[in-house]
Amino acid sequence: MKITRRTFLKGSAMAGAMTVLPKVDAYAAPAPQSYATLIDLTKCDGCAGQESPLCVAACRRERAASFPEPAQDQLRDYWPQKKHEDWSNKRHLTDRFTPYNWLFVQQVQVGEHVLSLPRRCMHCDNPPCVKLCPFGINHKSEEGPVHINQNLCLGGAKCRTVCPWSVPQRQAGVGLYTMWQEYLPVGGGVMYKCDLCKDELAVGGTPHCISACPKDAMAIGKREEIFSLARQLKSDYNGDIYGLDENGGTSTIYVSPVPFAEIDEALQQQAQETGNKQTVRLNNPENMLDKQKGLALLSLVAPVAGAAAALGLTGRKDSGEDQR
Repeated sequence: MKITRRTFLKGSAMAGAMTVLPKVDAYAAPAPQSYATLIDLTKCDGCAGQESPLCVAACRRERAASFPEPAQDQLRDYWPQKKHEDWSNKRHLTDRFTPYNWLFVQQVQVGEHVLSLPRRCMHCDNPPCVKLCPFGINHKSEEGPVHINQNLCLGGAKCRTVCPWSVPQRQAGVGLYTMWQEYLPVGGGVMYKCDLCKDELAVGGTPHCISACPKDAMAIGKREEIFSLARQLKSDYNGDIYGLDENGGTSTIYVSPVPFAEIDEALQQQAQETGNKQTVRLNNPENMLDKQKGLALLSLVAPVAGAAAALGLTGRKDSGEDQR
């Protein structure tokens, strides 16, 4: 795909007009009325005997209307690359994050424990995906969910690049960029991920994955209530907590009977033995927003970065397999 000077300037102008320079705070107090969720790994068994975990099935069933429906004639490569991400013919996959699968369950053995790990967006307290989005279309609501405005997303994938768990996933052939083919003659798309069923929360409802769990392995409540419960369970199990401090703190808290450092080590070993590139670690990532000096530079180059993102040149992070 040839990019002319005229095309580039038009794309740059449009990207510059849409780019929002994010305010980058490494730490900020979440709203007191916001929710947190608790995942108790002593209770989750991955719905053994079922075709798929019931939380996964509920998410896919109840959120299907939010899934992308790409136009095949709009699928374009991410120039200058010779590929794009199209998951539309792989909607059946339930063992990884995709635009059609926002929740999955990992299983791993740690010593005598066989653990099932529901994985979805961590809904960070200070999400880098929100604060470093070059288009300013990622948001964290007062209730706690981190969500993407898919009506304005151009699929630059910066949110996936800065997410320690690579949660957001991109689908080509959909979104705002398809309206501007004359000015953006390269692939883009829209990023998708769990939004904690924010519309349900807004009317006093419960996320579908939590409602569907037959073991009560997942719970939701006000932050301090969930944090207090997590600490009590840690004491009861003589176990460990994950999510209170990781990446500057999150709204998704795991409690385990074994240390999460051992779980992460087992996940890495399992990935090495099976060659599974989709393994999502339970690592201890640094808070990316702590890198204030580098982020100060970002604010200076944001207009250029925004233009490049509009042309499909930024925010690259392999999703685990090439998509065509």
